[in-house]
Amino acid sequence: MLKHSDFARSDETNRVKILSEALPYIQKFANRTIVVKYGGAAMKDSSLKETVMRDIVLLSCVGIRPVVVHGGGPEINTWLGKLGIEPQFKNGLRVTDAPTMDVVEMVLVGRVNKEIVSLINQVGGSAVGLCGKDANLIRARPQGDEGIGFVGEVTSIDTKLVEALVDDGYIPVVSSVAADETGQAYNINADTVAGEIAAALGAEKLILLTDTPGILEDYKNPDTLIAKLDIGEARALIEKGIVAGGMIPKVTCCVRSLAQGVRGAHIIDGRLPHALLQEIFTDAGIGTMLVASEFMS
Repeated sequence: MLKHSDFARSDETNRVKILSEALPYIQKFANRTIVVKYGGAAMKDSSLKETVMRDIVLLSCVGIRPVVVHGGGPEINTWLGKLGIEPQFKNGLRVTDAPTMDVVEMVLVGRVNKEIVSLINQVGGSAVGLCGKDANLIRARPQGDEGIGFVGEVTSIDTKLVEALVDDGYIPVVSSVAADETGQAYNINADTVAGEIAAALGAEKLILLTDTPGILEDYKNPDTLIAKLDIGEARALIEKGIVAGGMIPKVTCCVRSLAQGVRGAHIIDGRLPHALLQEIFTDAGIGTMLVASEFMS
């Protein structure tokens, strides 16, 4: 016989409280699109991988429309090493000559993408893997910097396929490889791709899973986390050098997506279990939320 005293009451009470707090957010975001950029430590740690996938499936189960965009830098480096190709970077961008582009495409589209699809399906979702080439989802052109090879930027997004999949209850998983009009493949920054897809879909939110707590006033001090800022404040932080290095493309893609109509962009710590759910479904959130000025509250 099972008695109520057999359960830890505090745990049960906390769970009910969390569900209750989540309800208004579930109602608010039902049938809204949320684009999740998946990368960083959350991609490397096997237990975090499963947690993120379960969270994405949970979003889908409560009526939210998740779309996942991913990169896969560490995995690319591993396979370049196995093939005897030295990874090279210039101004933070991967130098992508023809042999490197072949590896990037094989790893991102063939290996990483299908692993994410499989993980989502294992925890009860219905994921479909895509890259920018599928149905001309993303058109690319050369990024333009000298000596970086087939590094691309987005020229256009055609969301028809993604929208059709989401309408049918599937979770699209998009790798950041695309082609130009001639069919030449390009490696594109996954943050940039996520931002442009979020804008083209008119997403409610763009969420970047990163290896930092969010935007910090002092990058050495996690206690200086900025909880909320608008486009103007974000640009000012870049000009002052407070946002620097690898955080610049992340903040820039958030700003671009907000300027094109995305309601909120979030930079959160993907190393924390259930970071995604905490940011979406709790009053406090955990990372940095960027908003267009008119939506500041």
